[in-house]
Order: sequence, then C-alpha cells, then structure tokens
Amino acid sequence: MTEILVLVDHLEGAVRKPTYELLAIAKRLGTPSAVFIGGADKADAAVAAVTKFGAEKVYVVDDAEIKGYLVAPKAEALQQIAAQASPGAILISSSAEGKEIAGRLAVKLDSGLITDAVDVQVDGGSPVTTQSVFAGNFTVQAKVTQGTPIITVKPNAAAPEEVAGAGTVENVTVTISDSAKKAQVVASQPRQSSGRPELTEAAIVVSGGRGTGGDFSEVEGLADSLGAAVGASRAAVDSGWVPHTFQIGQTGKTVSPQLYIAAGISGAIQHRAGMQTSKTIIAINKDEEAPIFELVDFGVVGDLKSVLPAASSAITASKG
Repeated sequence: MTEILVLVDHLEGAVRKPTYELLAIAKRLGTPSAVFIGGADKADAAVAAVTKFGAEKVYVVDDAEIKGYLVAPKAEALQQIAAQASPGAILISSSAEGKEIAGRLAVKLDSGLITDAVDVQVDGGSPVTTQSVFAGNFTVQAKVTQGTPIITVKPNAAAPEEVAGAGTVENVTVTISDSAKKAQVVASQPRQSSGRPELTEAAIVVSGGRGTGGDFSEVEGLADSLGAAVGASRAAVDSGWVPHTFQIGQTGKTVSPQLYIAAGISGAIQHRAGMQTSKTIIAINKDEEAPIFELVDFGVVGDLKSVLPAASSAITASKG
C-alpha cells in the first residue's frame, strides 16, 4: 500500500492527541508512517507512542541543529523525507504552525494543499476532504489534483485507534539551508496551564456567552466535571469577562469537538462559524427564540445558573 506521512505534533516529545487522529485517517488512505522532528532524548518515547496508534514506520529527525528556528527547517526536513518515501499524501495537524509548515511544503513539492479538513476519506484511490467554508455556511468536498496531496486536518476529525504490533524506525539526517534559518526564536513566555484540555483539541467544550452576566463559575464547574475545555462567545470576550484565547467564532478559534455545550449564547453567525462542525451540540438559553436552537441536537430552555449546577451535580454524583 502507498505510504502516508503524518507529521508528529508534540510538545517536548509528548505526542499530542491530533497526531493519533491523523494516524487513524492515514490508515484509511494507505500505510501510516510518522515523522518525528525533535530531540534525540525524546525520540524513543515518541516512537513508542505513535506505533501504539498505528504508525508502521517512524522517520526520526534529530532537531539539535534546527531547534529554536521557526517553521522553515521543518518544511525542508519533510520535503527531503517525502522525496525519499514518495508518499501518497502528507497529513499535518491544523495548528498555526502546522498550516505554515504545510504551505511551505506545498511550494517546495509543487503540490496541492487543502487546509482545515474536518474529514478525509478515500475515493478512487485519492484522498477526498470535507471542509466547512464561507463562515460555516457551506460544506464542500475537495481533492488535490497536482503532486502529493498535503492536507491539514482539524482536531477531533477522527477517533484514535490503538493497534497491536511495532513499527520500524529510520533515523534520517537532513540538510537545512541557511535561508531556512533566518527566523529564530530568541525568547518565549511559558503558558500558564489551567489544567483543562487545549481548546482546539478538546473532545468536549463548554462555552459561555452574554447570558452568564460575566460570571463563568457555572460554565467552568460543568467543564471541570466533564473534563472539558472552556470557551466563550465574542460578546463575553468583548465585555472583558474572559481572555481572547477563549473566544470561539469567525474572529476567534474554530473547534470541532465530540460535544459542544453553549450556555447563554444567542448563536450569531459569527459564533456558529467557529463551532457548527461539532459532532453533538447542546444549548441552554432562556430565550426559546434564540438562533442557536436552529443548530442544536438538544436544547434546554432555562436559566443557565440553575441548569448548569444541576448538570454538574448529576455528573459528579454519577462518578462516585
């Protein structure tokens, strides 16, 4: 079968969930192979992780000489591996860095690029993607018609699949041009962790809007009982109630979780554009005419300050 390359998304060697989802998609298209670009001391753990989720081969690139530079060296490394492997497709997570790498790689390989796919299937031997476009008003299918298909995929597009067996490992030495090393990170600010999942990767998201009145305690309580991430509408962010990093919508982040709970959010088109590809949507709103109810799978007409604590208590009780 044709080899399908998956770029491993990791943080200091700890493989992130979107990589496992990409490996599940790669298995539909051909033979999954992973590309790990990172420290040699982190490689063994990363290899064990990706082979557990289906990688039949792992290309390992020691990043000792390119660590600290921006995305260009990673694109060159992928280009050289692709020239060696002649893959049927290259899958990359739809993070900001992932899309930048994919764009540079597409130029280097003279290949077509599709970004922000929410599903990838195979049709006639070629990958066919599903995307949500024009602020979420349309769903389209597309395929690459030139070169090696390069596809970035949003988190939660597939369920990770553990497999039995072990993959082979190939250590790869790459040559990085001087031009790829012109942009370098000279300082960084560590993120303060809330202990909750990353918003764009979370399987469950609980969001609050204007209806919270600025008090997100009920939203956060339900999120914590579910192990979910916390999101917000633009109205809540513009009011200064939560940081912009929480914002979901056309001018914020796009999420596609298995479960999305909207509390006190009216459902303006700008917000819907950022969450309407969620697999299951639940809304809680006092206004039974709120536009969000046109989109949901389940709706509750009621006060979120009563509904959310009751739901949190029931969930907590069921666990224990």
